[in-house]
Amino acid sequence: MPPAIDDLVQDAERRMDKSVESTQVEFNTVRTGRASAALLDRITVDYYGQQTPLKQLATINVPEPRMLTVQPFDPSSIKEIERAVQESELGLTPSNDGKVIRLPIPQLTEERRKELVKLVRQMAEEGRVAVRNVCCDVMYYFKELVDKGEVGSDEEHRAEERVQKLTD
Repeated sequence: MPPAIDDLVQDAERRMDKSVESTQVEFNTVRTGRASAALLDRITVDYYGQQTPLKQLATINVPEPRMLTVQPFDPSSIKEIERAVQESELGLTPSNDGKVIRLPIPQLTEERRKELVKLVRQMAEEGRVAVRNVCCDVMYYFKELVDKGEVGSDEEHRAEERVQKLTD
């Protein structure tokens, strides 16, 4: 195969892998019945007028399977952190003792399970769409190469099959 096609296929594989990784990271932020520090990855706090990720402002620990603790580096930011956690869609109720914020993870209700299923399906679909978009981009470039006469239609067809296997 011509180097141009190999480069496009390798680029497609790299971009698809990134899309899959990104989707897996999103899955880690879903609140199930167990405590995980990754739950708080998407939370940003208004810290002196800047939206700052929570993990840059505090130490997040999992002392028990159903409890998270957030210990801010700057104790004066505890109220902002509490507010950011409450306003997130995680459904957690923070309590603090002035130094540490405790986040008990409640049991999952049937209603919450159904919401999580919808959320996870949406995340999965977004991941699949991202992979399909990469596939479409690469197929478009293959067609351009054929139109310019740089590669033959047989080579294009073989490359399209390789990209389709990657997509699948």
